[in-house]
Amino acid sequence: MLRCLFTLFLLLLAAALRGGEPLVVGEVFRLQAPQLGEERPVLLSLPQGYENSRERYPVLVLLDGNAHLLHTRGTVDFLVRNGLMPDVILVALPNTNRTRDLSPTPGRQRREDGSFATLPGSGGGEAFLDFIEKTLLPDIEGKYRTQPFRLLAGHSLGGLLALHTLATRPHLFQGIIAASPALAWDEEHPLRALEAFFRARPTLRATLFASMADEEAGDPRPSRFERLRSLLKDAKAGPHFAWEARGFPEEDHGSVVLRSHYWGLRKIFEGWRLPVDPRTRQFAGGVKELRAHYERLALRLGYPVPPPELVVNTLGYQALARNNGGLALTFFRHNVELYPESPNVHDSLGEALEKEGQAGEAARCYARAVALAEQAKDPRLPVYQKNRQRLASPRKD
Repeated sequence: MLRCLFTLFLLLLAAALRGGEPLVVGEVFRLQAPQLGEERPVLLSLPQGYENSRERYPVLVLLDGNAHLLHTRGTVDFLVRNGLMPDVILVALPNTNRTRDLSPTPGRQRREDGSFATLPGSGGGEAFLDFIEKTLLPDIEGKYRTQPFRLLAGHSLGGLLALHTLATRPHLFQGIIAASPALAWDEEHPLRALEAFFRARPTLRATLFASMADEEAGDPRPSRFERLRSLLKDAKAGPHFAWEARGFPEEDHGSVVLRSHYWGLRKIFEGWRLPVDPRTRQFAGGVKELRAHYERLALRLGYPVPPPELVVNTLGYQALARNNGGLALTFFRHNVELYPESPNVHDSLGEALEKEGQAGEAARCYARAVALAEQAKDPRLPVYQKNRQRLASPRKD
């Protein structure tokens, strides 16, 4: 399979932050799409540090990918830094024939005489979904470390396709974001499809976030979006189906996307952030409580959710800052159990041991960090070597 790789750069931001080095946002490759009879470009954005980690990540498929990759990557990074969601592998699909691919049925509009006019070239959404399900996702999941948790985000016609996907292929995605979906398409196809789907009373494990900007201002009430909200409210899809339908009347059809992705991702990963003590603004528990938190998340989301390496490390350093070396060691040792091939967890454990006066074991941790970093060509190798050298050098009285 031909995969032509190119690098996407944000040169101005890179110059400001990293002394002129390019900031790599992602890469684009080309993938044969037999279901569509063409070759498709695919934009891929991996989590920062992916090459030096062993973690697995959910996959977010982004429709209209050429328009929405950069701001969505920024939104994801912001939410990850604030502990509100896990990082994800972003797979953004640029358009070749947008109307064809994002419309699940032919676009029909009733004429005054009662007959229908059909939008030429529309109605190829099922073939596009076949491409996503049978070609794109197997390719991504076969080449990258993924979790069995997929998200789909679409805007306008893409939101139409996202709702159609939930109604017709509920197994395909566990998180759906439909930003200002085209609810009027084909005589309200998405509303009719969802009504038929929920009438069958499926047991569904998924979260849906739908939004609407100012498009329906002045429309007869209830508006289509209000009817969508009522339909979701009445749905009997079991305890693992969650939803939110949020209006953004201060946004227009174009500007609503960024806020929809922000609030949609927060809804899908609701409860991801660790609970904190209101006085200290820090996690008040230990390893037992940490495990329990992520076990509850795993039960809700339907896939294994180990505590992220960065989160556990942060808890360890917070405990060190409070001069609670014993608690810090339990966090750092737990991180070593979770991520034994990560140089950083061994180095962090070494720091805590050294601070607690256990120089011998600390030296062994530093040596392990150096060995793993050399093997992985980790860019932080000089830091680990410096720590190892410090304990290896004789002390001067």
